[in-house]
Amino acid sequence: MNNNILGIIAGILTSISMLPQLIKVLKEKNVDDLSPVMLLTLIVGLSLWVAYGIGKGEAPIIYSNAFAVLVNLCLLGSYLIYSKRK
Repeated sequence: MNNNILGIIAGILTSISMLPQLIKVLKEKNVDDLSPVMLLTLIVGLSLWVAYGIGKGEAPIIYSNAFAVLVNLCLLGSYLIYSKRK
């Protein structure tokens, strides 16, 4: 398999991996099982991957990780909103 195709598939899968969690949180409005420290760590790590991708000029790295940052920021925002309701 072509390495570029492999990288694109890996990027898509990793960038959508947290979507089921986000959908569940938005439906149930329950964030009891979320760790804000994990989310912050993941957001920082993914942001560094975006910076790395920009430095290398690698669009698949940039876009897949930028999407993952967005999803995880939504999760973090949901955590901040729904954890205050208790």
